[in-house]
Amino acid sequence: MREIVTVQVGGFANFIGSHFWNFQDELLGLAEDPNADEIFKNPLLDVDVLYRSGETHQGILTYTPRLVSVDLQGTLGSMSSRGTLYNVDSQAASEVNTWRGTVSTHASEPHQKNLFLQSLEEEQNPTERKGKKIDSQREYQEKDIVECLENGVKFWTDYSKVHYHPQSLYELSGLWMDVEDFDNYGIGREALSSGHQEDISERLRFFVEECDHIQGFQFIVDDSGGFSAVAAEFLENIADEYTNTPVLLYTTRGPASYMNLGQKKHKVVRGLHDAVSFSRLSSLCKLIVPLGLPSLSRSKASAYLSIKDEKPYHCSAVYAAALHSTSLPFRMQSVGRAADSQDVSGAVSVSDLVEILSGNARKNMVAILDMAMPAPSLSGRDVGQSMLGHLHPVTYEIAEDVEDSQAMETLNIHGVIGQGGHYASVSEVKDYIHAAYEHANAMPKFCHLSVARTPLPIPLPFPRIFSSLVGGQGKLLGEPIAGSLSRGSVDVHSIPIGTRLRSSIAILPHLENRLTHLQRFGIQRGAAGSELLRGWGFGRDELEEMGECLTRMVMELKPQAIMSDDSD
Repeated sequence: MREIVTVQVGGFANFIGSHFWNFQDELLGLAEDPNADEIFKNPLLDVDVLYRSGETHQGILTYTPRLVSVDLQGTLGSMSSRGTLYNVDSQAASEVNTWRGTVSTHASEPHQKNLFLQSLEEEQNPTERKGKKIDSQREYQEKDIVECLENGVKFWTDYSKVHYHPQSLYELSGLWMDVEDFDNYGIGREALSSGHQEDISERLRFFVEECDHIQGFQFIVDDSGGFSAVAAEFLENIADEYTNTPVLLYTTRGPASYMNLGQKKHKVVRGLHDAVSFSRLSSLCKLIVPLGLPSLSRSKASAYLSIKDEKPYHCSAVYAAALHSTSLPFRMQSVGRAADSQDVSGAVSVSDLVEILSGNARKNMVAILDMAMPAPSLSGRDVGQSMLGHLHPVTYEIAEDVEDSQAMETLNIHGVIGQGGHYASVSEVKDYIHAAYEHANAMPKFCHLSVARTPLPIPLPFPRIFSSLVGGQGKLLGEPIAGSLSRGSVDVHSIPIGTRLRSSIAILPHLENRLTHLQRFGIQRGAAGSELLRGWGFGRDELEEMGECLTRMVMELKPQAIMSDDSD
């Protein structure tokens, strides 16, 4: 088996991860449900790639994500850092008999479980009720649960329906600061001096050592603040211990991270943080995908969505759907009957993806992520352009509408509706995409297509973010549904998804901004941030090395550099 170990570092990364694992849990449940649609019972999608089997001390079999999650202490809400399966409570401290003075205890009230988490407990411990009463109560509760989540999510655990292994959830204790203060690379570096690094690495080692043949790491980091430094140290250990194992790194940030940047001091700190964070993280992975728009609600990617930018619960759901789609080819079986299957096609490993996107002549290792959510059906007059026209970037600081004949792409399409309203077969999707590229204004140098008939299931805790133009199976409607401004899991049960990862010169603004900030604020004589960088622990030589690395990345993508290479 070709296992993947997932790592989530930071607040927004864990918000994304919570939705991601909810999708996987929903797929597992539908695959085992005899009453579920057969479209979800796809044996050629191997969930074991992401999950591990285990057993509690009581002999109960478990099936949990192969995951290490890192966040600040106190961000788990009502969930224990030991998870919910193993019921291992930390032992109370023994009495100190040598102290004769008075003792006062200050304990905060535990976070109460919301209605959704309470309903999960009821499902696991069902009570005797009559059938009709259960149905009517369930319908009533779903509406209450949706309302509760829409207005009350504070932690990523508030909507998590997944059981986690005791080794999965790690809290950075002893920092004594709010997440708002944990906002730059230097603070993150200081945090790891408390001895957390080895503890985190030991948890990763637990999951890696039980793998038969690990294909790579799926690493999601909130790089808007101090967690990028935590991730960099973590990645350094991965590079040392698992040298030949590729890392696919998603650097994420929510809309809140773009606020309060008006003052010059904030701009200098943010500019240097972005430059240092990108330089360090990109040097420690095979492929890096920046993810997270300043305003998802006003972007083209949200044409059929109703997003509230101020809610991480909303925005993270969209990015989690994109990550589910991009990771689907890693789970496809590529041997035997899967080769000619009409259910899946185009399996790739993490190494294959890295080779496709970063192995061209330019050796670019930064990719742009585009998505269509929901993806359009394979019908209509404009068959040639519809799917490609619905793909819009969720990567920030890029150039749009750029033609690049040297671009390398991987395109993932799953669960799309074909002619006549049925789920399209692999061959139908392939024909459709080939026609789309034939009619496109510009062609990439290479495009790899992965297809699966299984759509993205929408579990109950998914937010109410679909517009009234989205039908129950995610089909885009010609007319809005009356009296429905936004729709969620009660109304929309699954959706088709399209995503595209592309290596393109459109990423140049992202790279050039970081190079400019590093040079202007950190390296030039009298730079405003030189003292700040020294406080973060970076010397002159290290900064110049970062600058040279960013310069090489920019020059490899410059059109004039490409022309020069072709003329040699």
